[in-house]
Amino acid sequence: MKVGRSSFGIRLLCVLWPSFLMAGVMEMLVFSVVDPHTLQWFGGAMIEWSSTAVYTLAFFAFWLIISTASALTQLLVTCPPDSFEERAPQL
Repeated sequence: MKVGRSSFGIRLLCVLWPSFLMAGVMEMLVFSVVDPHTLQWFGGAMIEWSSTAVYTLAFFAFWLIISTASALTQLLVTCPPDSFEERAPQL
């Protein structure tokens, strides 16, 4: 059965959509405990960004980290088509 979408496009969506949702969950969990106005750089200087900027940057950082982990998982569980056919039980 041939589907209109490519296999790469489907895998990309299978990685990006769940990681998008989990980045939102992570942001809610982190910022329910951390106040963006109290964040400091490693040297001790206050981060003088707006709350929106901190929330946005954190969301994209969470999304990048989670999607990288999901993409690596997708890469590791992917079998070459010929090896899958060899291991499939014959009915």
